[in-house]
Amino acid sequence: MIRATINRTKSGSIQSFTISGHAGFAAHGSDIVCAGVSTISIGTVNSIIGLTGVTPDIEQGADGFLRCEIPDNLPVETQEKIQLLLESMVITLQSMEKDYGKYIKLTFKQ
Repeated sequence: MIRATINRTKSGSIQSFTISGHAGFAAHGSDIVCAGVSTISIGTVNSIIGLTGVTPDIEQGADGFLRCEIPDNLPVETQEKIQLLLESMVITLQSMEKDYGKYIKLTFKQ
């Protein structure tokens, strides 16, 4: 199962997210759930970098591990753009969880 944890600040902003695991929906190379989550999460990170010029603290590892943390003290306009991209990622992952809940689980922490 893929586990995605979204970490929010007390004010509700997304500070970081972590994704790990494999869906197990299909054989390696044919797993649409793994491919979808990878595309969504890496696409979000690439969009943050490409559209805002901000490079988050990123860590990647084995078993589908990805951690992304947004830097503190960004200008308000930049932070708003990043939050829009991150909230879009969350909505898309929630849609996947709704359809493929046996293979992906989202958790929210504050």
